[in-house]
Amino acid sequence: QVQLVESGGGLVQAGGSLRLSCVASGSIFSIMGWYRQAPGKQRELVASITNGGSINYADSVKGRFTISRDNAKNTVLLQMNNLKPEDTAVYYCNAISPMTWPSSTYWGQGTQVVVSS
Repeated sequence: QVQLVESGGGLVQAGGSLRLSCVASGSIFSIMGWYRQAPGKQRELVASITNGGSINYADSVKGRFTISRDNAKNTVLLQMNNLKPEDTAVYYCNAISPMTWPSSTYWGQGTQVVVSS
């Protein structure tokens, strides 16, 4: 059974930092990443990283957020610096497993990030 367990959300003032962590278990994952969903908006990609280390960031977080991954521990981290009120959202860990055809997509339960102005 695949599980994605997130931690690290919270309340922070604008300009502050938070680090999100996601530990995945139950499979191997080719791509891991983070999405976010603000109230009344669609879920959007924040950042993703492949098991080979290729990284993709949303334009809105480039230069402020850093994604990293420990393949041995199936862990993905999102370091968020210089946070802005518009970063307020529920952040979801995402992982894609190639162990099925087609590949399977898994989601964490979400962790709330609130950035106050």
